[in-house]
Amino acid sequence: MLQALRITPCALPLSSEALRAEVREFLATALRDYPARLRAKSMFGFDRAFSRKLGERGWIGMTWPKRFGGHERSPLERYVVLEELLAAGAPCAAHWSGDRQMGPQLIRYSPDTLAPRIVPRIARGEVVFCIGMSEPDSGSDLASIRTKAERVGAKWIINGQKVWTSGAQNADYMVALVRTAKRSEDRHAGMSQFLVDMKTPGITVRPIVNILGERDFNEVVLDNVEVPEDCLIGDEGQGWNQVSGELAFERSGPERYLSSTQLFIEMLDAADADDPRHSTDLGRVVARYATLRQMSLGISGMLMRGEDPALAAALVKDQGALTEQAMPEIAHRLFGGGIDPTSDLAAVLRYITLAAPSFSLRGGTREILRGIVARGMDLQ
Repeated sequence: MLQALRITPCALPLSSEALRAEVREFLATALRDYPARLRAKSMFGFDRAFSRKLGERGWIGMTWPKRFGGHERSPLERYVVLEELLAAGAPCAAHWSGDRQMGPQLIRYSPDTLAPRIVPRIARGEVVFCIGMSEPDSGSDLASIRTKAERVGAKWIINGQKVWTSGAQNADYMVALVRTAKRSEDRHAGMSQFLVDMKTPGITVRPIVNILGERDFNEVVLDNVEVPEDCLIGDEGQGWNQVSGELAFERSGPERYLSSTQLFIEMLDAADADDPRHSTDLGRVVARYATLRQMSLGISGMLMRGEDPALAAALVKDQGALTEQAMPEIAHRLFGGGIDPTSDLAAVLRYITLAAPSFSLRGGTREILRGIVARGMDLQ
């Protein structure tokens, strides 16, 4: 029987508007001279100093307990800050994964050991993370990973290889999913997560230059890397369950539909109010934004209520990527060869056109996400 997928709308409180105004005022000053072509990178822009400024403002680790350096604010207040950062194209890569998922993981699974040491530094914008999940020859089948950790006395020895590791060249730490037991009939058993200091001997980071000529992706080789026993995150063998929860954070936020926002802004600035094609096509984008925003906010409400948002998050991520990837085509259709090649619109369009194919890969490929939705709704 077909199972319904319901995402209950969740409205932002009126009090959040004061916070929104505060964030906008800060960004207007902090990014005054930040060019459109860099804003087009959205959350992938890297600037440690900017992240530290956000930490000083209390805008990293907003929902975390104060004993871990957090501020005990609501997920909806955090949502407002994320929206404004993404809409402005602020450079957030230095703190993004730490704030979004690594901090919550450490607080939940290592509250007495790792979280007191690491999480306050995340909240201050001082620590950069990368995520060691994908591996060569595994594709989107995360359960097929082969990197392994073996216990030797009071430490673990890790050997293996990770690939498509975003930001590894800048990271202070990696959270790595590895095998701590041999494969069994249960493909999801025997995996664990470790906090790995990227300065540890035996780690080699090799760049994978993307179509834009940039080094966002990396291959990471771990050759007899020694990790202290207390860097095991959670319980041995529970890595798959931990990663599954982590991916819900990764797939549900506004970054899953706002990556092309700078191009949309440039199109609005260049639009002709007397051209019905412009008002129609750009109006449709606004409608999709509004729908996705309500869905994404609904997931924030699910997180507040302690509900499992994994299925809904997969749907938001899939539909958000479709919206983001359609933006260059809309720009070409509306403005075509009439774009001034020296304009901000041209520069942003060039970047987003080349970057857009990756939007349906990060956080789970389109095929994997639709499989999750199909299974969750009893469609397969």
